[in-house]
Amino acid sequence: MTVDQLSPAQAVTPRAPDWRVVLAPYARADVRKSLLDLGTSVVPYLVCFAAMVALLDVSYLLVLLVAIPGAGFLVRTFILFHDCTHGSFLPSKAANRRLGSVLGLFVFANFAAWKHNHQIHHATAGDLDRRGIGDLPTMTVAEYRAASRGERFAYRLIRTPVVLFGLGPIWSMLIQPRLVSRDARPRIRRAAHLTNLALFVVLAAVCLLIGPMTFLLVQAPLFFMAGATGIWLFYVQHQFEDAYWESGERWSYADAALKGSSYLRLPKVLQFFTGNIGLHHVHHLSARIPNYHLQRAHDDNEIFHGVPELSLWDALKTVRLKLIDEESGRLVTWREAGVH
Repeated sequence: MTVDQLSPAQAVTPRAPDWRVVLAPYARADVRKSLLDLGTSVVPYLVCFAAMVALLDVSYLLVLLVAIPGAGFLVRTFILFHDCTHGSFLPSKAANRRLGSVLGLFVFANFAAWKHNHQIHHATAGDLDRRGIGDLPTMTVAEYRAASRGERFAYRLIRTPVVLFGLGPIWSMLIQPRLVSRDARPRIRRAAHLTNLALFVVLAAVCLLIGPMTFLLVQAPLFFMAGATGIWLFYVQHQFEDAYWESGERWSYADAALKGSSYLRLPKVLQFFTGNIGLHHVHHLSARIPNYHLQRAHDDNEIFHGVPELSLWDALKTVRLKLIDEESGRLVTWREAGVH
């Protein structure tokens, strides 16, 4: 299900009856700003990659130091890929698809499959009855108590920070995108196979050019730093204490965006590297707004001025939250849930 398939009752709440009209002026791609985005993400990422290769003969510590901004530019590149999947980065659908497919190779992603799953995420975020596609596994307290010992162990393991942010990038960027389910749409299956082939060719060419060990030593820190940051960002955008959770007819698309997506207030330098994705409440209400218009849309419209705000410290503390307490509607810790 996509946003366009939502019923009027689900898509619009009395709190924000005219949000589509109000936000329409911001939901327009600006080619000049898009080109500037590419020039301040992909280009410096490639420069950092080349610098890391050159520094391998000098000091691996210097390689790791350059990897820090390099990973930041890779995260920023992912945001542009993300905008392309929403059709918001460039004026035409075809241009977004072509550029998105190329940017997907930088982040090891299948454009068609990621777009499909992410649209479902946008159409179901905060809905207790439609969890499981494009989001992080999140149990209610009752579901956890009713789960088997093995299911509890697996859930605890997934929600452990070391696994979530340490092993998570391997699964979400390397393994899962390479797999194609048998019931996937033919278009997505074809796209997955073509993406895997293109990625193999590109990586093989890079390895032939600089050597497989050089590639591994350079790509690994970039991959893990950017991957862990991306997963953490996705986590805090919907996994905060008072995040919106409803089910059935009570669920509302607009309320899920305004109450269930955080406004992560980051220092300006981090906001730059994360492509304004901290303004996630704006993005979830209107996914057609490109990243470079999110801040202005937030600042100009009162509808966004009462949304949940998280500081960087608040966001770091959200990793303690594990389960949805259906009675209070809050995310709680193991201790607060009274489970062991």
